[in-house]
Amino acid sequence: MLTKIYGENPSERELQRVVAALENDGIVIYPTDSVYAFGCSLRSPRAIERLRRIRGKGVSELAVVFENLSQVAEYCRVDNAAFRILRRNLPGPFTFLLPASGRMPDKALEKRRTIGVRIPANAIPRAVVAALGCPLLTTSVREDDQAEEYTTDPELIHERYGREVALVVDGGPGDRVPTTVVDLTDEEPEIVREGKARLQ
Repeated sequence: MLTKIYGENPSERELQRVVAALENDGIVIYPTDSVYAFGCSLRSPRAIERLRRIRGKGVSELAVVFENLSQVAEYCRVDNAAFRILRRNLPGPFTFLLPASGRMPDKALEKRRTIGVRIPANAIPRAVVAALGCPLLTTSVREDDQAEEYTTDPELIHERYGREVALVVDGGPGDRVPTTVVDLTDEEPEIVREGKARLQ
């Protein structure tokens, strides 16, 4: 199913349709401030397992989308220096690597101790997380060998993945440039991957 949601003023009815899919162990594809992404509820072990299967086993690129910084602090260990960096750069097209706290489900970590943190500048994923009441486990749709339009055009994304996911959220054309990945687990921030944004 393809459902249209506008970033400016997300429809409550359409958001509830997305939430219903996520609460039923579904996977959705949604827009971010960089590339379109797969997402599932952090509280759904079955959906997490399916997400890993769709993207290939042992995926270490899974990140978590949060609504705001206070929610990040619930699931990650954030010291003062890291918090200042997050506050300056989020919401935005970044993935920040942080140590996970005990609240992060083991299924999401898969033996890792760190997790990628996202608060996209796009309002749609933040509205979905707020309506769901918990973060989304996520990974991008982008694949290096894929034609660009199959990662940026929601109708073609639906054509490609519609049978594997509960629904695709059409939030307009996506981007091809991924997030900038920054490791905040050491004393100094380290840029792991150059992407769409520059660290402030």
